Amino acid sequence: MSETTETTQVGEIGWADFEKVLIVAGTITRVEAFPEARKPAWKVWADFGPYGERKTSAQVVALYKAEDLVGRQIVGIINFPEKQIGPFRSQFLLTGFPTPDGVVLTAIERNVPNGTRLA
Repeated sequence: MSETTETTQVGEIGWADFEKVLIVAGTITRVEAFPEARKPAWKVWADFGPYGERKTSAQVVALYKAEDLVGRQIVGIINFPEKQIGPFRSQFLLTGFPTPDGVVLTAIERNVPNGTRLA
């Protein structure tokens, strides 16, 4: 699909719409198995600096081991409503790109302070 076709299907947004989405840097502090999840997933906790620590369920098991995630800086969306995922409550969306091999996490090229907002 071409970029023009994709933009037309999704629709353009204004700057004010973009500003409503709180996309920030965080650092993964803890990862645990999530055996109750329907699809393979990790329970992930991340420190978002002034926004505090938040948790989510992340279907990134195919490409990332728990020990490879702890300490990694990630990009999260932290102002979606919380979502119940089985017995676990997700508090942010961990961003990534789906591929045939699994989800590739959005990478930050250099460390920035936790809580730094995407601009």
